[in-house]
Amino acid sequence: MTVRAPRIVAFVTVVAAALAGCGTASDPSPPSGVDQLVIPTPSPDPDDFVAGVDNAWLPLPPGRTWIYQVVDARGVHRLTMTVADGPQVAGVDTTARVTTERGQTTTDWFAQDDQGNVWWFGRDGEWEAGTDGAEAGLAMPDRPRVGDGFRTAYLPGVVEDVVTVTAVDETVTVPAGSYDDLVATLETSEREPGARQRYWARGTGLVEEDGTGRVLRLATVSG
Repeated sequence: MTVRAPRIVAFVTVVAAALAGCGTASDPSPPSGVDQLVIPTPSPDPDDFVAGVDNAWLPLPPGRTWIYQVVDARGVHRLTMTVADGPQVAGVDTTARVTTERGQTTTDWFAQDDQGNVWWFGRDGEWEAGTDGAEAGLAMPDRPRVGDGFRTAYLPGVVEDVVTVTAVDETVTVPAGSYDDLVATLETSEREPGARQRYWARGTGLVEEDGTGRVLRLATVSG
């Protein structure tokens, strides 16, 4: 079988302000792993996507469960993420990540292209790529590099988040253990002040998030 590059042309939004003052041993570099992509994309080609999501930094294998300790103004509580089958969105089969926190459930839909990049295709009940002008964006590139910047999705007034990769060599300790060589990303939104700093471990995914009044740390992962 011939593996084709996605039918998408290069466009990357780099947020220079998000890079100011971030601690990293690497200088900002040209995008890699997001090359040849229009981000967000108004017309994803289903033939450019594969079944399942096995990106090193955002793996979504069936049966996996992540439990996080969350600290916010209301105290300490738990957040759980699980993986389920997702619907077909804009003609693309998706994988669902189901997040449960304080009795409320949020379901996000993701799909991975044949180059290993993971795209965010929607959130149940809020927006869906290909509907009402909503466009899928990049959730995680296959090979993140310092200086990569991209929209995670786009629908004016609903989702206007931008992520910048700020480091690829971070270390954090959370209840689940210590993790090295982490990818660090900084997420900002045109709709709200502040930013979210996230740390991603190879083979595990998100291990820590800090910002917008709360801190989330990985407690256990199974499956």
